[in-house]
Amino acid sequence: MNMPLEINPSEQLNLILAKQKASYRRQPAPTLDERKQQLSALKSALLDNQEAIIDALSKDYGHRSKDDSRISDIMPCINNINYSLKHLKGWMKPSRRHAGILLAPAKVSVQYQPVGVVGIIVPWNFPVMLSIGPLITAIAAGNRAMLKLSEFTPHTNAVLKQMLSALFDETVVAVVEGEADVAAAFSSLAFDHLLFTGSTTVGRHVMRAAAANLTPVTLELGGKSPVIVAPDMPLDEAVERMIYGKCLNAGQICVAPDYVLVPQGKTEQFKEAFERKFNAMYGQISNNEDYGAIINQRQFDRLIAVIDDAKAKGAQITSANGEAIDTAQRKIPTQLITQVSDEMTLMQDEIFGPLLPIIEYETVDNAIDFINDRPRPLALYIMSFSEQTQQHILAHTHSGGVCINETVFHVAADDAPFGGIGPSGMGHYHGKEGFLTMSHAKTVLSRGKLNTGKLVHPPYGSAVQQLLMKLFLR
Repeated sequence: MNMPLEINPSEQLNLILAKQKASYRRQPAPTLDERKQQLSALKSALLDNQEAIIDALSKDYGHRSKDDSRISDIMPCINNINYSLKHLKGWMKPSRRHAGILLAPAKVSVQYQPVGVVGIIVPWNFPVMLSIGPLITAIAAGNRAMLKLSEFTPHTNAVLKQMLSALFDETVVAVVEGEADVAAAFSSLAFDHLLFTGSTTVGRHVMRAAAANLTPVTLELGGKSPVIVAPDMPLDEAVERMIYGKCLNAGQICVAPDYVLVPQGKTEQFKEAFERKFNAMYGQISNNEDYGAIINQRQFDRLIAVIDDAKAKGAQITSANGEAIDTAQRKIPTQLITQVSDEMTLMQDEIFGPLLPIIEYETVDNAIDFINDRPRPLALYIMSFSEQTQQHILAHTHSGGVCINETVFHVAADDAPFGGIGPSGMGHYHGKEGFLTMSHAKTVLSRGKLNTGKLVHPPYGSAVQQLLMKLFLR
């Protein structure tokens, strides 16, 4: 779809969906070669359009680091395609299963069939990785796909629409835009699977809308992803391992460290270490090409309101480089926030920006309790070289994923699932798990000429049936 939906969005969306479902019925099982051809063409298009995509992202943000965009939006998609091309043949192969004595002689296998049409709702923070990434998975699994792009990234959307429409007929891949009414209509469509990336609040609405059609959903949400700095971890080392995850895209990332738990009495040392590293990486940010802006005025104002709320309730706030917030360019150096309390908005909602609360704990178990008293996060970050401490935290916490002595990079692991738990999401994609999520695992039992099934037909009570009962009911 090459035009924004302005009139009767439900009608137009249903028309596109009907065309895609009809196309799927005509060809319900694209071959391995067809899928690989589509993925290879998508890879070439991404590489050919990467500069246009990067420039568009910067326009949408006011300023976004070209390297941030290349590393976090383009590169993961290329790696995902390369990985999928390498492993797709094995994923598609039916798996043999054991029939057991009761069903013998019979063959049992599981075939992985495309579900049909996949809906993908894309957020604004990584509009390429979080549109093309799920699309790669949908194509690998043999599906058609409809993408609803964010209304907050119009320049990027224009490049993506042009690129995808040149590659795919809209009966295979369709791209739509629009405001909240279009998003609501989109999530209400009778997809065969729906993947949503965004906030927990909106995720609830999406799941409610999908339930009316019994549409399976994968929800990639967010939450407050904590960092535990263990007592054994040097603070300079802890900061070096976590700061990139906090500063990437100015903290506008669902797996960004949301708050840090440090041992009692080490707050000032942590702040000093963070300030040193921030200045070494960025220095002044106002005209720094490597440091990104907040996406739009609405999000900027939201973050300022969070800061003001924290100040009014007694928090102490320190700019990581001593520089004031640049309201003209919407750039905020990481704000280190201490003396926080649960009454502050800062500690109630996902921050999604360059604000970092620092909280002290007495023991590691106290830190674990602090995390477990709150909704399960999308990511948990453990800073410790003690294997005993690492395993203790892993065993006593729940989160979508974990990094030990690192942050955010687990998202880039192609051979591992990515997903949340509870309020931070449900379901997985990436790699083989993504292929399985967007496939139907269909069990096929096959018998030959010998029919042993008749042994259990009525009338009941034969000697053979009694023997079978004794054999299997024990």
